Amino acid sequence: MILRREYLEKIKTFIDGPMIKVITGIRRSGKSYLLKQIIQEIKTTRASESQICFINKESLDFDDIQNYKDLNNYVKEFFAKGSSGKKYLFIDEIQDIHEWEKAIRSFFAEDDFDIYITGSNANLLASELATYLSGRYIEFSVYPLSFKEFLEFRGEHGSFEDEFKLYLRYGGFPALHLLPMNDEAIFPSLKAIYNTVVLKDIISRNKIRDVALLEKIILFIMDNQGSIFSANSIAKYLKSQQIKAGVDTIQNYLKYIEASFLLNKVRRYDLKGKRHFEMKEKYFLADHGIRNAILGFRETDISGTLENIVYLELLRRGYTVDIGELDAGEIDFVATKAEQKIYIQVCFQLNSQETIEREFKPLLKINDHYPKLIISSDQFFTAKDSHGVDRINIINFLLERTIVTWATEIPGCDTERH
Repeated sequence: MILRREYLEKIKTFIDGPMIKVITGIRRSGKSYLLKQIIQEIKTTRASESQICFINKESLDFDDIQNYKDLNNYVKEFFAKGSSGKKYLFIDEIQDIHEWEKAIRSFFAEDDFDIYITGSNANLLASELATYLSGRYIEFSVYPLSFKEFLEFRGEHGSFEDEFKLYLRYGGFPALHLLPMNDEAIFPSLKAIYNTVVLKDIISRNKIRDVALLEKIILFIMDNQGSIFSANSIAKYLKSQQIKAGVDTIQNYLKYIEASFLLNKVRRYDLKGKRHFEMKEKYFLADHGIRNAILGFRETDISGTLENIVYLELLRRGYTVDIGELDAGEIDFVATKAEQKIYIQVCFQLNSQETIEREFKPLLKINDHYPKLIISSDQFFTAKDSHGVDRINIINFLLERTIVTWATEIPGCDTERH
């Protein structure tokens, strides 16, 4: 079993702590895999198997647990047969249990329970869990594999550059590593993940009737990755396709899609006015491989895919991410964490003077002391280019550890193995 170390180390700190551990993320991102690693950690260091109850709602073995009463009865019966001591409860895809929060609240009231739950719907935390247990749970967001994890799952492999081409094409869902790395094997699997998310976490959960409209909206977003648009923009596009849809309906559908973790909304931030804009955002996919499977891999769209990859990497590292706007210019990402802030531009290659000016100009207008960084696939450049703006190859960016180091101590660009 390959450990997802960064997640496991974060969660280990809270084992036996008086908080419910809530693990969220898109289906197939590795939440179940992570739960098994936590269980193994607990079995190895602090408890017997009889003290650990694991319920996987994606397994037919637990199909009889339909509501909070069923859950309460099952858990009570399980631990009645076990040994004394701490009780460790793990529930995978808990949102499939009706009014589950009532049972969880009851278990949590008993001091001998340590509870871990996963969910594939962001509304998990907008439920009664948040209302009745405010401040008593901690959320861990799980994403598909980073490039660093991708390499670890691959084991023996070629150069970083060759592996990145595979990552760029297929994304980071962990289960794909059980398959041959080719379009015939990977793309149908990605389509199956997409269809499951759309059917179970969007259509069924929200009782959507106009499935065709939903699919049109998702395809529009995929086709416009890296672009700023609004619900009104989508309505105008649909109208041009002879499809009538109100802005309110589109906004509701966007919320449903976001709640499934299929998409992430990134807000625009006015760097001069120090406020968020209320309209027009960007959306990035939970995994860029899904887009390639649905629309086909298009080399002309690589810049948007690189943005998607960088955005997710920033989230994995604990940054809050906005789009920056300054004097009608756009900064791809303003990433903040505690007292840290960094301004980032992402592009495929800086291969023309026009591109260089477009990417550098917004960064050079910023008058504060925070680091400014351009990430691209270029392989040959000096570390410090212009007026304190740093450059780094995207592979090096993904394999480094701290963003402060990326911004201040860039060693050049070596994409081969050391």
